[in-house]
Amino acid sequence: MDHFLYRDGALYAEDVPVAEIAAAVGSPCYIYSTATLLRHFRLFDEALEGTEHLVCYAMKAASNQAILKTLAAAGAGMDVVSEGEYLRAKAAGVPGDKIVFSGVGKTDAEIRTALSGGIRQFNVESEPEMEVISRVAVELGTIAPITIRVNPDVDAKTHAKIATGKSENKFGIPISRAKEVYALAASLPGLDVVGIDCHIGSQLTELEPFKLAYQKVAELTEALRAEGHNIRRLDLGGGLGIPYTRSNEAPPLPVEYGQLIKDTLGYLNCEIEIEPGRLIAGNAGIMLSKVIYVKSGEDRDFLIIDGAMNDLIRPAMYEAHHDIIPVVEPAPGTEPHSYDIVGPVCETGDTFAKNREMTPLVAGDLIAFRSAGAYGAVMASEYNSRPLIPEVLVHGDQFAVIRKRPTFDEIINRDTIPEWL
Repeated sequence: MDHFLYRDGALYAEDVPVAEIAAAVGSPCYIYSTATLLRHFRLFDEALEGTEHLVCYAMKAASNQAILKTLAAAGAGMDVVSEGEYLRAKAAGVPGDKIVFSGVGKTDAEIRTALSGGIRQFNVESEPEMEVISRVAVELGTIAPITIRVNPDVDAKTHAKIATGKSENKFGIPISRAKEVYALAASLPGLDVVGIDCHIGSQLTELEPFKLAYQKVAELTEALRAEGHNIRRLDLGGGLGIPYTRSNEAPPLPVEYGQLIKDTLGYLNCEIEIEPGRLIAGNAGIMLSKVIYVKSGEDRDFLIIDGAMNDLIRPAMYEAHHDIIPVVEPAPGTEPHSYDIVGPVCETGDTFAKNREMTPLVAGDLIAFRSAGAYGAVMASEYNSRPLIPEVLVHGDQFAVIRKRPTFDEIINRDTIPEWL
């Protein structure tokens, strides 16, 4: 469920007409719904009710500070994967003891920043990283809490570019080597080994891969405890998918996911951490765009819009589907027309949809890309010297620009000309 619905023939974001935002802010732009963000966070929080737990929002999905502050006020922790994300979370008021630091390539500087500013735990991906964290912690006169990410070699049955739990992926240590790696961690002076981390991928649409992975985590927990390790926290990552098209079968609900966690791991009496990102932010955002031209080709018609692949890269990078709807609701009985929906960037890859059935549109009409709240604005670029597009947050009948569109002068003036030129 989201809060982008037609009302009296017009698309609304909560209680604000989307066309009103377009008139004030221009297009293209991203629009987020506060109510949807909070609803989706609370679904996860309620799904784990009765267990000691923390829902850490995976902020790589959408990291604007207004979004972080909204979720933090509701009780969310944060999962970060870089120093920049860590500092964003801190700037949004998230305390260090609610920030989890993931990622395969943490640098000395990143580790030092997190230890100095406060951290709930590092999710460690390799022995060399573990040794660096220990060394930096000793230098700072502190102890670093860690979990070790194990790779359970489970096929998440998702897109190859976002699968993380198979033996061929770069993430974590093979679960078959876990005992020796935990023994090494226990011997290092700067570490407190608090638990196990496992994340098998993103946009999972069935529960069976989670079940297989969590059963292996349960077995490992018991084996490590038998060897004297105080395993008291299980970080299970994120990955639960969202429905990108309303015609598709819906992925499992958070309540079903929560019940699976309780059924497979509840008896261990560990604190549970989960790190959803896409399901919290994905359907909480749309990308608004405007038709520039309708062009007739040899065997097809094109909608050329002002949004481009640099604004929303997912279709070009992942062949991802987004439902695309007009901002003015089609009249009942309107015959659809087939279009290729493309942007203005000088690449054939700047294509959002082929042979998409839409209500007939003309230049100046507004359209909305649904389910664009996750991995939209955060993956945008200024390719072709196109400004990053604004982000807008809606709260009831109010809206605010939470990231403005830079001017061309601001973009150009970031360049520095060498003195010899």
